[in-house]
Amino acid sequence: MTYDISPFLLMPNVFIKTYGCQMNERDSEQVANMFQEGGYTVTGREKEADVILVNTCSVRDQAEQKALGKMGIMGKYRQNNPNIVYGFMGCMAQSRGNELFDRIPHLDVVVGTQKYHKVFSYVDDILSKRIERRMDNPGLALTGVNVCDVAEEADSQNTIKDHLPRETKRATAFVSIMQGCNMRCSFCIVPDTRGKERGRPIQEIVDEVKGLVDQGVKEVTLLGQIVNLYGRTEFEKVDGKSPFVQLLEAVHEIEDLKRIRFTSPHPIGYRDDLVTAFTYLPKLCSHIHFPMQSGSDAILKKMRRPYKNEKFITICEKMKAARPDIAITTDIIVGFPGETEEDFQESVACVKHLEFDNSFIFRYSKRKDTPAAEMEEQLSESDKEDRNQRLLRIQDEITIRKNAALIGTTQEVLIEGPSKTNKNKLSGRTSQNKIVIIDGNANRLTGELINVKIEDSTGYTLYGTPLISL
Repeated sequence: MTYDISPFLLMPNVFIKTYGCQMNERDSEQVANMFQEGGYTVTGREKEADVILVNTCSVRDQAEQKALGKMGIMGKYRQNNPNIVYGFMGCMAQSRGNELFDRIPHLDVVVGTQKYHKVFSYVDDILSKRIERRMDNPGLALTGVNVCDVAEEADSQNTIKDHLPRETKRATAFVSIMQGCNMRCSFCIVPDTRGKERGRPIQEIVDEVKGLVDQGVKEVTLLGQIVNLYGRTEFEKVDGKSPFVQLLEAVHEIEDLKRIRFTSPHPIGYRDDLVTAFTYLPKLCSHIHFPMQSGSDAILKKMRRPYKNEKFITICEKMKAARPDIAITTDIIVGFPGETEEDFQESVACVKHLEFDNSFIFRYSKRKDTPAAEMEEQLSESDKEDRNQRLLRIQDEITIRKNAALIGTTQEVLIEGPSKTNKNKLSGRTSQNKIVIIDGNANRLTGELINVKIEDSTGYTLYGTPLISL
């Protein structure tokens, strides 16, 4: 009996499924790039993969359950490909470690948030040895030691710096500028899964962005767990400007870069130098995602969010004064332990007052080893769902009204490529981060900034006609 090894040695396939935030997407791209450089093909089809990796999120229990369920289902592929290697990466891998091998019997690799740069070597070593063993004895059962690496590693923030080459035009890209978080919000597991704040040098970030612009990228989003606190432990203020504002100024100077976004800032450390930057850095997009979490001072205190709602509102109003066309979106948690109806109504009042362009509203979810999970006065799921739906209805009305007001206006839109829901249409975003759908040629318009007349709105999506010759 002969076992054909050639498909694996010549061009094995890796499939990466990502859950969670934009930082996870960026981390997954770094891992995918290392596999591609190592001779693997990155595939979007899990059934044809020789390596299956799931990059996990621990912010909410639902994300963890989805990741566990998906990995469990994909175990069936080993029936047809006995060499296949399965791995978990990211925050859930960091927090659960070896426990995951008990949950998922076919799992081979667990790699934490500071070891993305080692995923390829671990996986490639397992796959190569597995193939060699089966070449010697095709009937050999799967054996070997599972790999679990969730240790801290110095300078790991500097390893997320490479991007996958693209055959088609690429309009936008994520750029990781830091890792970790020093805040200890009582509901959040991130400081335990991502470690302490660590920033990359400004020049290295600028060089990465220049490389992306050389590839045709027109817009970058700077990523950090609390992005406005970038560099505060490593770099000095200059002329009263924080390291983050210094970084924004340096990136702004890059020729042919058209737009800069960043996410997500925190009210702590969001000072006047950052507000003022929006008055003299035109490449900064007129959008900020600014997590409020709650409009109640009592709940903010329980959340260990070291600010009061008045401070949050003041920053938002300063931003609107600095950039009158700015759109503000936010995160809100409802049903936090001890939240009364009066506390909830304070969140409602803040949403109505500030009129966010959109709100991502979450029911409080217990997270392992967080103080909030042990708090008394845990609310029922029915109460959390009721508040979630009530606040969603209020936000829907605001968003629908604001977007309807744009009908008949002309908006500058960066075309990102085919729409995810209709490949015959193109999708782009305004400076305010509003999605716009148009007709057009993807090869010609992807990566272009064009004026679009807004003709219609379905609530959260705008539809328009390009004011150029097609």
